[in-house]
Amino acid sequence: MEDVLLITPPFTQLNTPYPATAYIKGFLNTIDITSYQMDLGIEVILNLFTSDSFQEIFDSVKTQDLALSENAQRILALSTQYVQPLDRIIAFLQGKNQTLARLICTDNFLPRAARFEQLDDLSWAFGEMGMQDRAKHLATLYLEDLSDFLVECVDPNFGFSRYAERLGQSANNFDELYDELQQELTYIDEITIGLLEARFRESVPKLVLLSVPFPGNLYSALRCGAYIKENYPEVRVAMGGGFPNTELRSITDTRVFEFIDFITLDDGELPVALLIDAVIHKVENPTYKRTFLIENGAVIYKNNTARQDYKQAQVGTPDYNDLLLDEYISVIEIANPMHSLWSDGRWNKLTMAHGCYWGKCTFCDISLDYIKIYEPVAARTLVDRMEALIAQTGENGFHFVDEAAPPALMKAVALEILRRGLVVTWWTNIRFEKNFTADLCLLLKESGCIAVSGGLEVASDRLLKLIDKGVTVAQVAQVTRNFTAANIMVHSYLMYGYPTQTVQETVDSLEMVRQLFELGIIQSGFWHQFALTAHSPVGQDPEAYGVTPHYNEITFANNDVDFTDSTGIDHASFSYGLKKSLFNYMHGIGFEMPLQDWFDFHIPPSTIDPYYIEDCLNTEANLSVKPTAKIVWIGTTPIVSYFSKKKRQLATLLFHTTSDEFTITLSEEEARWVIAILPALSPQSEQLMTFSKLKSSYEEQFEHFELFWFSKPLETLKEKGLLVL
Repeated sequence: MEDVLLITPPFTQLNTPYPATAYIKGFLNTIDITSYQMDLGIEVILNLFTSDSFQEIFDSVKTQDLALSENAQRILALSTQYVQPLDRIIAFLQGKNQTLARLICTDNFLPRAARFEQLDDLSWAFGEMGMQDRAKHLATLYLEDLSDFLVECVDPNFGFSRYAERLGQSANNFDELYDELQQELTYIDEITIGLLEARFRESVPKLVLLSVPFPGNLYSALRCGAYIKENYPEVRVAMGGGFPNTELRSITDTRVFEFIDFITLDDGELPVALLIDAVIHKVENPTYKRTFLIENGAVIYKNNTARQDYKQAQVGTPDYNDLLLDEYISVIEIANPMHSLWSDGRWNKLTMAHGCYWGKCTFCDISLDYIKIYEPVAARTLVDRMEALIAQTGENGFHFVDEAAPPALMKAVALEILRRGLVVTWWTNIRFEKNFTADLCLLLKESGCIAVSGGLEVASDRLLKLIDKGVTVAQVAQVTRNFTAANIMVHSYLMYGYPTQTVQETVDSLEMVRQLFELGIIQSGFWHQFALTAHSPVGQDPEAYGVTPHYNEITFANNDVDFTDSTGIDHASFSYGLKKSLFNYMHGIGFEMPLQDWFDFHIPPSTIDPYYIEDCLNTEANLSVKPTAKIVWIGTTPIVSYFSKKKRQLATLLFHTTSDEFTITLSEEEARWVIAILPALSPQSEQLMTFSKLKSSYEEQFEHFELFWFSKPLETLKEKGLLVL
């Protein structure tokens, strides 16, 4: 019997488990508490998307007198063609039976309804991505057709990565959600509760922890809580995660606690440890950390422990045991390279640093602890955790889920990966700051980094300064060029409608983005409209940003705030044109089109020079090297040939790379020095050499180190893997 049951309610991701329960389970291991975790989302999907289930659904709909859309009528007419391949399609998307890809890519294997109308020429949309990815995309559209049928005919709240999301979004009061929870169980609810019931028949825990990262998990979480409290009243239920952390900090409605007993905020380790003391160990006069509960008929916030939060080094390694790791489904919804990373393949999730090392962006919830309290994890500890997860899951792919991974820590992690000789694939979120030099990007690539995502937000220096982003457009261009040159994919978050943003600035921002894509230094992007949140600097001082918020009485959720911008501009009207242009730019077309052509209303011409970004990239680089900079060689050991030329003793050093070879020629004495020094520059070296020590070593035998450092042979070595970090 487990002490604690950890649940992620439907729905988050199809391709990989949301990591919150794995993080808490890893922590519980360190305090000797037994636990079991369930991702109810993937379990519901696997029960729902079977030939048998959909045969029942189609048979049931045929007996009902429903007014069906043309799309639903078509799917129902082709019900046999939809049911027949479903089990094989799910297996294919789970990474099994990969030869099915060839059949999926034929014209008439899968039935096609409305989702396939958006299907353009796949060879254009996918380029060189290959048959497996084409097949995944077609299979995904087929599943989305079935999803549309479910929404119309079975459960209007269904969505692959969210469930009843509208009920949790900006719900200042609990009324609508409460009324929905009084209704009969939906078809999806019955599957969810059936799976939960089966788990309770195997083992009844003492404490259930519901992880609710998003609004689309909230409804199902409360359904689970209702089932547990009705059938197992002795079991206590707590809710935590991203949604409570951001939305429920002002909760006063006691009705929420008909479904759960506790709501915890921010880092979960200490609040959970104290709940375990209260519920499982039954200590006298228990104390709590950042926890809402009911006391004397009212919602009370308790934060009365003297204990400090656990340090990141103390929280343990995430534990993915119990999860159905080989049954997750990889999908490719749209032809966007970064979105395919999010939805395709299974990733081990880790965090390099708690919080954000920058912590100043004015649109961000920087007043909350999960961003405000910055605490990095030691590189060795991180790579220890990576090795533990590889051993446990068999997966070598890692997604570091940081707010913004710090460059210095990324460098240390990359060196530690190389030192241990690990073969891993990883990606993360960053700030486009100047510390991401060309050499650091090459090191990150060598360690297995394949992609980064970062916020360019509004490509306007005035607005970037107002946002307090700490970067300029020119700096972003140089950094994205460095990543791209190292063959690391770059995804940029883009924003429109920031307070006081003018129409001209929106147009100029689009022109900047056009140039970034045309030069090939950004490969992926996504526009989103500015949202005012209660915990951001803009939300806490709206007048300073020209914003008038429209507050409602808060008894439940409080995060997104309706507002009026002093400019009076309808920023939403730009949405379609911005997204349409970006889709084309991502596929390498439309650069020559006037910006006006993307919009069905008049916009002013851009004021940005058409070569602005190119000029930014042509700015002279600073060639000076700090004495403390580390010098690292990520290349191979050379093959040396000595020879004489005009009475000089020379040496040719032949270096082999994975794709080609190159040579440099030096004097015999300098060649011997280079050969002797290279092992000390290897990432495997226990003590990396600084630039000043390298200079001193050279000057023990030779003169004029600067001439040597900038000589043609050394410039070749720098291009091929002699890095200054």
